[in-house]
Amino acid sequence: MARGRTIVIEAPAPQVSRAHLLIHTSTTLISAGTERMLVDFGKASYLEKARQQPDKVKMVLEKVATDGLMTTIEAVQSKLAQPLPLGYCNVGVVAELGSGVDGFQEGDRVVSNGPHADVVKVSKNLCARVPDCVSNEAASFVVVASIGLQGIRLAQPTLGEAFVVTGAGLIGLLTVQLLRGQGCRVLAIDFDESKLALARQFGAQTCNPGAGEDPVAAGMALSRGHGVDGVIITASTKSTDPVTQAARMSRKRGRIVLVGVAGLELNRADFYEKELSFQVSCSYGPGRYDSAYEDLGQDYPFGFVRWTEQRNFEAVLDMLASGQLDVEPLITHRFAFEDAPKAYEALTQGKSGLGILLQYTSPVGERTVRSVSLATRRHFDAQRPVMGFIGAGNYASRMLIPAFKAAGAQFHTIVTTGGINGVIHGEKAGFAEASTDMAVMLANKAINTVAIVTRHDTHARFVAEALKAGKNVFVEKPLAIQHVELADVEAAYALAHAVGVGNDRQTRRGPQIMVGFNRRFSPQVQKMKALLQAVKEPKSFIMTMNAGAIPANHWTQDSAIGGGRIIGEACHFIDLMRFLAGSPIVSIQARRMGDSPGLLVAEDKASITLGFQDGSFGTILYLANGAASFPKERVEVFAGGRVLQLDNFRKLKGYGWPGFSKLNLWKQDKGQNACAAAFLQAIEKGTSAIPVDEIFEVARATIDVAEQLRKQ
Repeated sequence: MARGRTIVIEAPAPQVSRAHLLIHTSTTLISAGTERMLVDFGKASYLEKARQQPDKVKMVLEKVATDGLMTTIEAVQSKLAQPLPLGYCNVGVVAELGSGVDGFQEGDRVVSNGPHADVVKVSKNLCARVPDCVSNEAASFVVVASIGLQGIRLAQPTLGEAFVVTGAGLIGLLTVQLLRGQGCRVLAIDFDESKLALARQFGAQTCNPGAGEDPVAAGMALSRGHGVDGVIITASTKSTDPVTQAARMSRKRGRIVLVGVAGLELNRADFYEKELSFQVSCSYGPGRYDSAYEDLGQDYPFGFVRWTEQRNFEAVLDMLASGQLDVEPLITHRFAFEDAPKAYEALTQGKSGLGILLQYTSPVGERTVRSVSLATRRHFDAQRPVMGFIGAGNYASRMLIPAFKAAGAQFHTIVTTGGINGVIHGEKAGFAEASTDMAVMLANKAINTVAIVTRHDTHARFVAEALKAGKNVFVEKPLAIQHVELADVEAAYALAHAVGVGNDRQTRRGPQIMVGFNRRFSPQVQKMKALLQAVKEPKSFIMTMNAGAIPANHWTQDSAIGGGRIIGEACHFIDLMRFLAGSPIVSIQARRMGDSPGLLVAEDKASITLGFQDGSFGTILYLANGAASFPKERVEVFAGGRVLQLDNFRKLKGYGWPGFSKLNLWKQDKGQNACAAAFLQAIEKGTSAIPVDEIFEVARATIDVAEQLRKQ
C-alpha cells in the first residue's frame, strides 16, 4: 500500500532463516476493521493524517525547531511513503524449515500471521498446524478470532455470566461465538441490522441503537437487573459512548475490556462507585511485540504462561474442529489474489463486507524466484562502480540510496530479506534487479561495489564476504560490534589485497572499504577542518549528542544485535573527533551514568574522553536523557585562542577567527551526499575516501569504549 493505493507487486521470494518457516499461501483473510483503517489512513491528506496523530505532530514540530523545516518535510514525506504490506491472517503449506524449528514438517498445513503474499516467512511461534477437518477458508479466520479470544481471556468469563459485545463486526461476531462456547449469555450491540441478524444466528440477543434501542437498558435486561458481568468492546469509533455505556450497564466490580478502538474520556464516577476494571487488550495474546518470542522463537514456559499467541491460535482451531465456531456465514466475498485491489475496493466502498477472502492458485514452482527484473537500465560501464545494495530499510531508502543516486552510481541489484522493499525502492531508484539471494549478487561479476545497510550484527560478516568476493565495500556504521568480528574484517581486507581478487580495473588494485561516517564530509565540518589546519597546537573538543531515549528492548540496545548505542551511534563522533584532530587516538576513558531503578539502560548516558598523539583531547557526551527541543548534535572546538561551534549541522559560528564568523545553511546537511560521492570518486581514482587505518582505528576505539562502560 503506497499513498493509499493498494497494489500487487511481483517480488522475489524470501529466504528462510533461523526459527522461521517458509510457507506457500493457500488462502488469506482481509481483516475488515484493521485493514480498512490502514487504507483509509493512507488515502487521507497530510492534514487529516495530522489530526489523527496529534502526538506525531508534536514530534514533527520539535524536529522543525532543531533540524529545520526542509529536513523535517523530507523525513515526514519519506516516512509516509514507506510501503506497508497488508494482512495477518494466512493459511498455507510449509515449504521449508529454518534451523531451530521443531514441531513442524514440510507439507504441514498451517495458519500464521503472514501477510497477503503467495510466499511468506513467519516465526515458528506465530504458526499453528491446521487439523484435517478444518478447511483453508475456515482456518483463515484463526488469527483474527484470536484477537477476540485474548480479550475474552482478560475478561475471565465463567459459565452462566452475562456479557456484552459492543461492535458486531468480524471480531465482534467471532467473540460472540467464543463467549457462547464458554456458556455465557451474550448481548451484541451494533448499528448494522444485517450484522445483528448474524449475531442472533449465533445465539446472542441484540440491540440496535440506530433503531432507537437503549444499550444500557438492554444490558440490564440481559443481566436480569443485576448489571452485566463484563463488556468486550470490539467496535472502532472515536466516540466515548461504548465505554460510558459499558460502565453504566455493568454490575459492581464488572470487567470492561477494549479490544477495538474507542474514545477514552472516562467519567471517574462511573468507574469509582462500582469499582469497575478496565483493560486494553493487546492483539492476539502474550508474546505480541516481544522480539524474543516473535523473532527469535523463544517460547514462554507452558506452566507459567498458559496462553500465548500460538496457543490461542491452537485453541481457535480446536473450536473450529469441534464445530463450536462457525465462520461460513461470515464469508461475504472471495477474490483471486491477483485481483486484490478489487477486494480492497469492496472493503472501502461499502461497510457490509465481513469475511473477504483472497485465494492463491498460482503454481508453487513459479513462487520461488529469488531475483526479479525491474526492467530499468541493463547496460553498465565496468570501468566505473557498479553497485549492489544489501538492505532497503528506512535509512537506506530515505538517505543512502538517494545519496548514491545523486552521486551518479550505477545501480545493479538490491537485496532484501523479504523482497517487497527491494522491488519498491529498487524501481524508484533505478536498480536493474531485486533479489533475496545475497550469495548470487556477490558472485555476479558485473557488480564491483557493494553497499551494506543491514542490522549491525550482520555488518562484519557481510563486509568480509564482499571483500572475499573482490567487491569494494561501503558499510553503514558500525563496521563491527566485537573485536573478533573486526579482526575477521581486517584479515579479509589484507587477504583481498594480497591475492588481487578483483576482476576489473578498480578492484585489481585491491577492493576498498569505507564506513558511512558522513559527518566528516558535511560542508561545515569541511570548513572547520580547513580552519583548524592553520592551528599548529593541540586542540580541545566538546561534542554533545542529545540522542534521545529509545526503549530498552529496541534492537539497537541489544549488545548482540545492535551492539548498543555507543557502538551503533557514538562511533560517528569518535570518527569526527579523530578527523578534526588529525592525529591517532592514544588513550580512552569512558564513564557511564550510575545505575538507577528508573534507568534500564545506562550505556546510552555516558562520557567518552579521547586523547590524541599530538596532545589534543576531547570529550563526547552521549546522552539519552535530554530534551528533544535542544539541538541533537553540537560540536565545539577550542584551539589557539579561537572557538568553533556547530549546532545540528545547520549553524556554524566562529569566535576569534580572522575573516570567519559564521557559515549557516538553510537546510541541515550531515554530509550523506558528499560521503557517497567521495566513496565513488575514490574507487575511480584508486585513492581512499577515508584511510583504511583510520577506519579500523575508530572501530577498535569504539568497541573499547563500549567494553569499558559495560565493566563499570
